[in-house]
Amino acid sequence: MSFTHLHVHSAYSPNWGLHAPAVLCAAARSAGMTHLALTDRNGLYGIPRFVEEAKKAGIAPLIGAEAVSGTQRAVLLVKNQNGYAVLCRLLSALHARQPFDLADALTTFREGLYILSDDVTLLQTLAEQSRAGLYVEISPGHHMERAMALARRLALPPVATTRAVYLGDEDIETHRVLRAIAGNTTLPRLRPGDCAATADFLRTEAQIRALFPHCPEALENTARIAANCQTEWDFSRTIFPRFRDLADRQAAALLEQRAQKGALWRYGRLDDKITARLDKELTIIRDKGFAHYFLVVEELAKRSPRTCGRGSAAASLVAYCLGITHVDPLRYNLFFERFLNEERIDPPDIDIDFPWDERDGVIDFAFRHHGTDRAAMVANQIGFKSRGAVREVAKVFGIPADEIKAVTGRLSSHGSPQRGIASMGSHPLFCGESRSSDWRRILAIASRLDGPLRHLGQHCGGLVIVPDDIRQYVPVELSASGRPLIQWEKDQAEAAGLVKIDILGNRSLAVIRDALAAVARHTGNTIDYRDWQPLADAGTRALLCAGDTIGCFYIESPATRQLLKKMWNGRPLPDEDTLFEHLVMASSIIRPAANIFIREFVARMHGKPWRHLHPLLAPILDETYGLAVYQEQITRIAMALAGFSAGEGDRLRKIISKKDRDQSLDDQRQRFMDGGARSGVAEAVLSKVWRQVLSFAGYSFCKPHSASYALVSCKAAWLKANHPAEFMAAVISNGGGYYTTLGYLSEARRLGLTILPPDINVSDWAYHGKGQRLRVGLMQIASAGRQTTEHILRERNRGGDFRDFEDFLRRLPQLPAADVTTLIKAGCFDALEGCRQRPRLIWRLLDLHQRPAERDNGQLFIAEPPPSPTLPAYDQATLHRQELETLGLPVARHPLEPFAAIIRNRRLIPASDLKRWVGRHVTLAGWWVTGKPIRTGKGQPMEFATFEDATALFDATFFPAAYARFCKKLGQPRPYLIKGVVEEEFGVATVNVMWLGFLDEEDQNGKRRE
Repeated sequence: MSFTHLHVHSAYSPNWGLHAPAVLCAAARSAGMTHLALTDRNGLYGIPRFVEEAKKAGIAPLIGAEAVSGTQRAVLLVKNQNGYAVLCRLLSALHARQPFDLADALTTFREGLYILSDDVTLLQTLAEQSRAGLYVEISPGHHMERAMALARRLALPPVATTRAVYLGDEDIETHRVLRAIAGNTTLPRLRPGDCAATADFLRTEAQIRALFPHCPEALENTARIAANCQTEWDFSRTIFPRFRDLADRQAAALLEQRAQKGALWRYGRLDDKITARLDKELTIIRDKGFAHYFLVVEELAKRSPRTCGRGSAAASLVAYCLGITHVDPLRYNLFFERFLNEERIDPPDIDIDFPWDERDGVIDFAFRHHGTDRAAMVANQIGFKSRGAVREVAKVFGIPADEIKAVTGRLSSHGSPQRGIASMGSHPLFCGESRSSDWRRILAIASRLDGPLRHLGQHCGGLVIVPDDIRQYVPVELSASGRPLIQWEKDQAEAAGLVKIDILGNRSLAVIRDALAAVARHTGNTIDYRDWQPLADAGTRALLCAGDTIGCFYIESPATRQLLKKMWNGRPLPDEDTLFEHLVMASSIIRPAANIFIREFVARMHGKPWRHLHPLLAPILDETYGLAVYQEQITRIAMALAGFSAGEGDRLRKIISKKDRDQSLDDQRQRFMDGGARSGVAEAVLSKVWRQVLSFAGYSFCKPHSASYALVSCKAAWLKANHPAEFMAAVISNGGGYYTTLGYLSEARRLGLTILPPDINVSDWAYHGKGQRLRVGLMQIASAGRQTTEHILRERNRGGDFRDFEDFLRRLPQLPAADVTTLIKAGCFDALEGCRQRPRLIWRLLDLHQRPAERDNGQLFIAEPPPSPTLPAYDQATLHRQELETLGLPVARHPLEPFAAIIRNRRLIPASDLKRWVGRHVTLAGWWVTGKPIRTGKGQPMEFATFEDATALFDATFFPAAYARFCKKLGQPRPYLIKGVVEEEFGVATVNVMWLGFLDEEDQNGKRRE
């Protein structure tokens, strides 16, 4: 080793670097390098991944960073573990303090670091303190002669670097575009200092030597530094939080005590089965050192009476007894080893859902309790997705906004730029379009932005807590909300041994909370959330079997509603346990890529003959009709057929699920085949089982996760079946779920509820439901503003109902006239004054506002009202337009009602009659509800869509040919005309679409308007 790259930027250098650590390691290896440093700007954003990829490539990894603050800069390389902690603290300080003086900070934070810089002031300041570990950085393209002179003047050793950003020539253009995006400017406006130099390549040693003929010492110093830096890094040691500074033995004893107490609470008495399972789990938890973790999570879970502990942790009896999870793992045969086993080395992961508007309070409690020195949020590392990449690159090229939107509006906001842009060539949404040379260049560059880090965001709920100082393990920044934020996302945090607790927001838990509170107010019946058994109610079971689950958490999508209908069509109403087990299966199997399994699953459920591929599979697959539905069934199959241990089986599951690629799938297959042969299983059977496991593994959940969610689904279904008004009001008030507010209002109508408009004396901020009525909340009038609404509600609570419009103006003179006008148009005063009086009220408001003596900077001052002129009432078209303008949706009637004459004259069939038309061509009217674009097994785009008319929802399929013709029309809030063939499967009717048009393009006789 004679030369080592000590200054290299990866895609983890925010808005600077381009290439992933794996690519850089491969390039270094192919260039004959044995060592490589990663020195991303102001962070260690990709260090765990870099260390992992370096090991795979046979490269010795050097850890470092380029610290940049204002005009000051230095490359900092870690000598040892202590130096790593020092670097983490320095980078944390850099992000926390503004202004930040790098030279001053390095006088404190330099132990265990090599410092490379060509910053005169910084080097002089540090040299006065100590010359140890201090080098002058000399780089091609960066004033080499001046740097050499500085090294001689300060008597400091020189070191050669290339400040590598590029691997190929096209990277220069990509980097310039990235820098222009970061600066929110166009390419011509970039200044020379905004970008890396054109010489900043990852060069071979021969190329480097050719650039340093005059200073071989600078190259030799790279080798000396590399030889003295630690390269063996192990980030796998688990770093657990500590519960109230207890010793490990004390924490284990306290956990056992609480688990025993919780078991009595859950079961009433402890039999041998419960005791044995508790002892087994507690032993593993104690031996693995996880007791503190469980106690910390329990403390957080107790911050709310309504939680949903989910993920594989729901298989733990200890978690169930502590109240962290709520599904009985013994009753539902949940496999603990999916969560924890003796061989597992990575930390467990417990996820807890809280009502979405309570989550921040729980996180704040964690920070107050553990301190910001020990706790921090996990980051989301924000890069580019397809739509954003194209949009940002186009802006850099100066393309007008409307032209950009015409292209990006058809791109997915998810997925990588490379895949998304590549699909444009064949996707029907873009077919037949020619592109200018500028656009071809834009798309080519955007497709290369498939990895660069732009900035950090805050993970929705991932929290890490350590026993000492978080800033010795990872640099910490401040999120936009002011919370400490580690520089790693969840996968690198886990790889580095940090234990993540997911404190997540769940809107459905808030829906259930609010609906239960409303039911208690209206009926006096209070339900204990934790002891509630919703499936004891036959009406709830009937609703679930009918697939009438719009609004019900996790089971309201069109695909899930269809599956529920297919599963139970023609079958008797099941008992509680049977329905719950099948609901858990449905929640796990419902994946677009699993359609073939879904069809087979339903067929077997309805009596299609089947048998296990081997008798050893019966205990594992009996409950799921011989199909592998849950992730942990992979582990159990490997244990039963091939003699794998629980840890080995879980390892196989991770590899198959593409979350762990350390060991090749071929190796695992051979172990499976060899183990099965030793167990006496025929090779042909093993091959069939292996194929089935491979084909399904990526599309399933673990059973404990699905069971936890299914329990929440059942509680939502009970509320919908028994208290639909309170339930639908809570659904809409909490922001809904899969559907729009209009979709939920339509469902409310189908439930027989009367939708009432906002009322100035009756409406609250949120929607309100009682009996057979659902009242629109003032929250729906978004343009009126939250502050105005709060003023109204406070005054109404203080002084009682408003007597009339004049009383309203007299009591609330401070409200902006524009907001009051919006309230009038929204119908808030119709109950007081009558709908026909809206013109008079607006006239009165404007008259008052325009008189100089009675206004002051737009604020109203009340006088005796003058007589108003006689004004005609608004016609229905105007009222409808005002409703859409103020509420954003039609409330008084179904959106298809204005087209009733066309529907009647054309004799379009109602959606509720679809089953009567199976096998025949039909024409329907429908309002767009939702759609799900997918690709067929051959990669062709198609879409499943849901429409509604006044009678029912109906699902329509746009197979590739129909999708290619009509995809540009889909997704619009307009009345559609749909022609197709009605098909039926397991009692569920859908429309195979042959033609699509718009109803508002026809006159009442069904002729197209010119």
